[in-house]
Amino acid sequence: MKTTDYIVFMIDRFPKGFVFTYDDFNTEVNQKEAVIKALNRMAQSGKIAKLSKGKFYKPEKTIFGDLQPEQKQVVKDLLEEDGKVTGYLTGFSIFNQLGLTTQISNTIQIGKNQTRPSFERERYSISFIKQKNTITKDNIPLLQVLDSIRYIKKIPDARVESSCKRFLAILKKYTDKDINTLVRLALKYPPATRALLGALLEELQKNKAAKPLYMSLNPITKYKLAGAEKVLFSTEKWNII
Repeated sequence: MKTTDYIVFMIDRFPKGFVFTYDDFNTEVNQKEAVIKALNRMAQSGKIAKLSKGKFYKPEKTIFGDLQPEQKQVVKDLLEEDGKVTGYLTGFSIFNQLGLTTQISNTIQIGKNQTRPSFERERYSISFIKQKNTITKDNIPLLQVLDSIRYIKKIPDARVESSCKRFLAILKKYTDKDINTLVRLALKYPPATRALLGALLEELQKNKAAKPLYMSLNPITKYKLAGAEKVLFSTEKWNII
């Protein structure tokens, strides 16, 4: 099979919106240059789309134009390394997914243990949030919620009051094991995050689970979060003003 025919065959098997690179094609070293040239020709002709240098995707075509790949596809090379999870979508990338806002941002935020400077990739701005906990596939959903609590004031087009209500709805579905894991992870977050999570848990009558959070806080530090008191009865106890 000729190199071009092989590439076309492989691309036809890729799902729409799948981001691929030269490395996704199993070719001999001396054929790599032919793969690179073929992919660039296909991008120029419009058969595939180029996301950034060396990155392409098969666009899904609609009456409104070609759809962009999902954000996870755009940055998947930043989320895993040698099959191991090293990062996760968070912040602006998941506020909508968690039901905290109706807006969808062009900023992709990634939680990682080791961060790097922000950069642009196609129409997206990629930025990073430092995560002090070890990142695993199992704890990513919990870390995403904790990050959202941490950045509650930055949720687009959302009031603190409505965000607190949404957090209560999310936490209410968690098992006791989830709650205990959430608290353990939260102990590595800033004090304001721990205070708000504690108040949310007490609202759900999870006082025992919230105790380690309360014990970890400075009793004289205040946390400004106007609107939280409309939803949470124990904001005074947690020094949330």
